[in-house]
Amino acid sequence: MKDIQAKNVLLIENQSETPSPIRAMLDQAGSSVYRVADVGAICDAEKHLARNPEEVVLLDLGMPEENLLEAVRRIQMTAPHAAIVLLCNSDEEPIAVHAVQQGAQDYLIKGQIEPRDLKRALFNAVERKTFEETLLVEKERAQVTLDCIGDAVVCTDVRGNITFMNRVAETMTGWRLKDAAGRTMVDCVRIVDAVTRKAILDPMAKAASQNQTGTLPLNCVLINRDGREINIEDSVAPIHNNHGQVTGAVIVFRDVSATRALEKELTNSAQHDFLTGLPNRILLNDRIGQAIALAHRQRGHAAVLFMDLDGFKYVNDSLGHLIGDKLLQSVAKRLLDCVRSPDTVVRQGGDEFIVLLQELKHPQDVVFTVARLLKTVARVHLVDSHEINITTSIGVSVYPSDGQDGETLIQNADIAMYYAKKNGSQSYRFFRPEMALEGVEIRPSGRDIWNGLDWYEFKSATPAAKRLDANSTIN
Repeated sequence: MKDIQAKNVLLIENQSETPSPIRAMLDQAGSSVYRVADVGAICDAEKHLARNPEEVVLLDLGMPEENLLEAVRRIQMTAPHAAIVLLCNSDEEPIAVHAVQQGAQDYLIKGQIEPRDLKRALFNAVERKTFEETLLVEKERAQVTLDCIGDAVVCTDVRGNITFMNRVAETMTGWRLKDAAGRTMVDCVRIVDAVTRKAILDPMAKAASQNQTGTLPLNCVLINRDGREINIEDSVAPIHNNHGQVTGAVIVFRDVSATRALEKELTNSAQHDFLTGLPNRILLNDRIGQAIALAHRQRGHAAVLFMDLDGFKYVNDSLGHLIGDKLLQSVAKRLLDCVRSPDTVVRQGGDEFIVLLQELKHPQDVVFTVARLLKTVARVHLVDSHEINITTSIGVSVYPSDGQDGETLIQNADIAMYYAKKNGSQSYRFFRPEMALEGVEIRPSGRDIWNGLDWYEFKSATPAAKRLDANSTIN
């Protein structure tokens, strides 16, 4: 044991005529080892400690337990860096043990103290106090660091019970550490798959039992104490002691709801038309693939309707692109109102739209939807101060007779739409193989169910009205 050099000691004991054996031992050691001051009451000790920062306080019990614990507390408040050593009789040892649990560093039993024991006790008390303060500083630094980071941190012991949560974890889970401590992760931290809604098994228990780091599956959702759902990403690792044994696990997770929302928004933007909000060609390819697979399984049909507005260019040229854009939005809304929930309406680009019909039992079922689309588009559109009449031409291709893949079906529907437009505005044509051959004579199909108008008009809300020949307005 190292020699103690010039330790400042405050001895607190009841004054009596009998010389104190403890003071005698300290004096015998010499002033080069100990500088000793003594008082007879706690109030006097507080005054002394306020002026003199002693390193060790020797406290003679000589008081009931509640008074002793209060005395220890008062010394700690006045001299927080001083080590406290208690002096007790043998029958007071349980009280001394309790006081050590409350913050004192050691105790000695009066009548059994040798100078060497006293020297060792004072040395150990100072060393223990120094270690405790160092540990407290490190713990405080770690706590501040963990509370300042943006990720949630939860620790469990080897049994899976929660031992630590930082502030972010408390906020995200809705549990305070004081309420969650001692509970299992499953009790406080509910994590489910975002798609299947199945609970994710406790990842920390797995990390602890297998002594391996890991992560949660993708698309996990944390359900906090109030039922709010938060998208999270995480990492999990075991905690080891000095001997390399697993003593628990730690999970670090972060709120990625904003990131997931942005990803969803970007995906949605990439797959949808910015003007009408309808799916675009990218999403259409996926939907057609699904429709074809479904029709193949059910031995049914799917149909692609390629639509082009008659005379839309004239609207743009006459009323401006802003009115034209609003007209496209009006048309898009009406097309959506005409189809069933399994069907898809797509803006192909410009004034072209594609409607995908699936779960058809017979190709003829398309006719009813086509009739609805022609009639709905032809109803007057009120755009700002203008009433606009416009029609559409539709080409139809049907799976599997007109194509085995999406690209072929769209191409053939486009060809059929060209023939419909040549046949007159506000009409439709089903694709026939000979349409793909150049120079084929165009003949009426006999399937048109709506007489084409020989002109279209748009009416202004003002008294002036304009009529235009259809031939000059067809794109």
